[in-house]
Amino acid sequence: MSRAAYDLADKVVLITGGNGGIGAATARTLLRRGARVVIADIDPATPGRATDLHPIHSLGCVADVRDPATLEAAVAQAVDHFGRLDVVIANAGLLAKAATLRNTPTADIEATLAVNVTGVANTVTAALPQVIARQGQVVLISSVFAFLNGMGTIPYAMSKAAVEQLGRGLRIELADHGVSVLTAYFSLVQTDMIARGVDEDPVVMELLGALPKAMLKRITPEQAAAGIADGLESRAVRVIRPNLWGPVSSLRGVLNPTLDTRFSRDRRILDVLARLDSRPAAVVPTPAATSAAPSRRKKP
Repeated sequence: MSRAAYDLADKVVLITGGNGGIGAATARTLLRRGARVVIADIDPATPGRATDLHPIHSLGCVADVRDPATLEAAVAQAVDHFGRLDVVIANAGLLAKAATLRNTPTADIEATLAVNVTGVANTVTAALPQVIARQGQVVLISSVFAFLNGMGTIPYAMSKAAVEQLGRGLRIELADHGVSVLTAYFSLVQTDMIARGVDEDPVVMELLGALPKAMLKRITPEQAAAGIADGLESRAVRVIRPNLWGPVSSLRGVLNPTLDTRFSRDRRILDVLARLDSRPAAVVPTPAATSAAPSRRKKP
């Protein structure tokens, strides 16, 4: 795969879950760099919100990543409107209420995997014929939870590890087609999801407080978006923000067993997990929560 610079000018980029958080910030960043953007989101107001981003260079399509037919329709709309599709960003994601696995309703697990894993695969599959034809790029939004212990949010961590594996496999499968695959790993991004799903949950804040402070550094959606745009322009295979997580990822085979042992003996962590175990079962996400704008959207 050539690592030549990739000019975003006039490229058409489809972003799922693009109405808020990382998705909206990425759309704004790509527009500033000359791209055309297609927002695919479950929110019925998506077409109008996309027009607000840019009256000419932004298109909004109502789509549900759990429904392949709606994604195929969004791709068709993008090609009909802009004449091409170069890049797909599978950004849509879901974060259920923090809980231990035994206190997590099966429906929460299924909903998380339906959006974060199957939904990502659906998105890529729908866009691939066009992306291959343009020798474009695929962007997957993983998380540091792909390699960090997922205690208290195991289904989410499972899903992000799955996205990492999807990126690795696609990178090889698509290499001969001239398509590059960028996997983005972010820590805590200051979105509505974090504000409501983390900051407003005192038990989660207590759990985070038991972790090394370096792990709690946050970034803004704009910083995440800049990382994605920079990665696209250089055809990078991965982007990690904050940068401090790069060495952690590289050394995960050594660090993870050490951290897991430490966490399993930390009385503060075990006490908080016991509280998660004993509180009422988490609320099952509703279909409306699979839109990018609400609090359960992406992501740490």
